Amino acid sequence: MHPTTLFYILIAIIVISFIVDKILDTLNAKHFDDKIPEKLADVYNETEYKKSQTYKKTNAKFSNLTSTFSIISTLVFFFIDGFKYVDNFARSFTDNPILVALIFFGVIMFGSDILTTPFSYYKTFVIEEKFGFNKSSKKTFWLDKLKGGIMSIILGGGILALIIWFYQIAGDFFWIYAWALVAIFSLFMNMFYAKLIVPLFNKQKPLEDGELKSAIEKYAQKVGFTLNNIFVIDGSKRSTKANAYFSGFGSQKRITLFDTLINNLETDEIVAVLAHEVGHYKRKHIIFNLVSTILLTGFTLFILSLFINSSILSEALAVSIPSFHIGLIAFGILYSPISEITGLFMNYFSRVFEYQADNFAKETFAAKPLITSLKKLSKNSLSNLTPHKAYVFMHYSHPTLLERIENLEK
Repeated sequence: MHPTTLFYILIAIIVISFIVDKILDTLNAKHFDDKIPEKLADVYNETEYKKSQTYKKTNAKFSNLTSTFSIISTLVFFFIDGFKYVDNFARSFTDNPILVALIFFGVIMFGSDILTTPFSYYKTFVIEEKFGFNKSSKKTFWLDKLKGGIMSIILGGGILALIIWFYQIAGDFFWIYAWALVAIFSLFMNMFYAKLIVPLFNKQKPLEDGELKSAIEKYAQKVGFTLNNIFVIDGSKRSTKANAYFSGFGSQKRITLFDTLINNLETDEIVAVLAHEVGHYKRKHIIFNLVSTILLTGFTLFILSLFINSSILSEALAVSIPSFHIGLIAFGILYSPISEITGLFMNYFSRVFEYQADNFAKETFAAKPLITSLKKLSKNSLSNLTPHKAYVFMHYSHPTLLERIENLEK
């Protein structure tokens, strides 16, 4: 294949992906004004529903703006041979392949961040502020950016450096070492993310003694779930939106509740949400997700190993010196259609798991408080209650609120 042909294949993949997303967004937007299903009629009153519609439409317009800007800037970068200039810039400092790659991706990420930060700032301090969600200060916003950037440099740069080093010493078999590295890192992060990473951004404290803690401990004892780590996180530091999540294994497993969740829900509703999270653990969903992610990573790295030696990947991006980092860029785009397909399967399994976790909560606690909690959480986040089925199929990792309630009422 000629490099020019491959270049236009890469462009076609980017453009087609954008068009598909825009079609789905348009289909979804046509349902913003649909009548609320009868079973969800108590989620919003008329004023609140109008507010949710305005919120959806505002976000849709903003998403169209940002995605259009993104694809135009991406295509311009491709057609002006941007990768060649960044690669030459990196090579002006060193000939070491690892350092060249780190400088190359550092420049790409820094440039991308400069372009996207104004949109992120506007989203936080204009749109989310307008609808009463934002609680983040400008100081917190910029500190988050700084901390996230430093973490990307340390963790992302470290992993990339090791993978390129594996490539240098093991050749085509680098993918086995890289796979082992990613698997160990994924397991480590799953175990200790809440303990090591979350504190960099949020304060966590053990749930205080009282009615809620007693109710949670009573439920945990009932279902034979050892739970010594129940934490409350200051989600209200950034947003009024609420959440809860489960993380870790064995002695490291913990339930984390957002303070906004505790403030917005009754005790039995919080226990119902927790029962749903326990259901994920009891039904082995966390292990499934971890193992499947590791297997998919191994598959991706194996496919990468078959192509990374091909100079055509670098030549397609107008870079004369073949290199791992340029090949990685081209391969990432070529692989994206496969990634979309695997993503559809993962979303499907995720929706199935949500039903199973809901059923576990219903069987071991009660359906009614889970239903009312889901309605409250949807109301408080101005959720879309009438999404298009195609949009749900492509993008939703959870069933719709209506689907979950119908399942719980069986």
